[in-house]
Amino acid sequence: MEKIALITDSASDINFEILEENNIKMLPFRIIYSDKEYEDRIDITPEMMYARLEDEIPKTSLPSIEKITEVFKKVISEGYTHAIIITISAAFSGTYNAVRLVCESFPELQTFVFDSKTLTMAEGAIVLETSKMIMDGKTFLEITEALPRLRKNIDLYFTIDTLEYLQKGGRIGKVAGTIGEFLNLKPIITVADDGTYRTAAKARGSKQSVSKLVDIFKGYLENGKCKAWILDGNGPDKVQNLYDSIKDLPNVVECSIACTIGPALGVNTGPGLVGLAIEKIE
Repeated sequence: MEKIALITDSASDINFEILEENNIKMLPFRIIYSDKEYEDRIDITPEMMYARLEDEIPKTSLPSIEKITEVFKKVISEGYTHAIIITISAAFSGTYNAVRLVCESFPELQTFVFDSKTLTMAEGAIVLETSKMIMDGKTFLEITEALPRLRKNIDLYFTIDTLEYLQKGGRIGKVAGTIGEFLNLKPIITVADDGTYRTAAKARGSKQSVSKLVDIFKGYLENGKCKAWILDGNGPDKVQNLYDSIKDLPNVVECSIACTIGPALGVNTGPGLVGLAIEKIE
């Protein structure tokens, strides 16, 4: 009889209450300041990180091998025979490769490591849909075969106040450069199929950038039903505005404001982010 464990990293931005309700194990990223190291969401909150950003931009590091090993041992001790591990895009972090390496030390556990090729609640949406499949009694093989199809139905869009933090963190990829900032142009950033950032659109100013996100979402709704999660990167006014603008649109199956983007991702985007994770419902 299969007993399937579900594991993700803290970049999925699923809050602890939902993790516990769905029995999802979490691998915390490490947040490294000059004087101390923290475990993402365990001993540093998003609010703590955003409050300190002006004084110091910390470094981030993938979950430690020791922590990954500890979680695997716990899974085995709880009687699990199989484990599905869903990670942040391998283009942004070495987590995927680190987890695969640890899997080799646990031959008694049948594992499947899935590179979500995305992050924050787009990754989180994949995790939550996987949890539902486990609860519905789907087999390990059925779930692992469904994951690539599920990923194709989930997209991510967000806008930020400044590209400064993406540049400092080396995460800017193929996003438009800083010249647009002089014109108050805000890029709408998406994650491409290869798991890296791209510019999906541009808008002049914060209000228009939120309107552009609404327009993008309406384009999805014209083609069918969707779920939406509003991304909150310490931009409460914009987050509420976006939520109010889309929650009652036709074809919206579910719409909620997601857990605040955690320190692991927030250090690379800075304050003021707002965005959408969109799941197309087949």
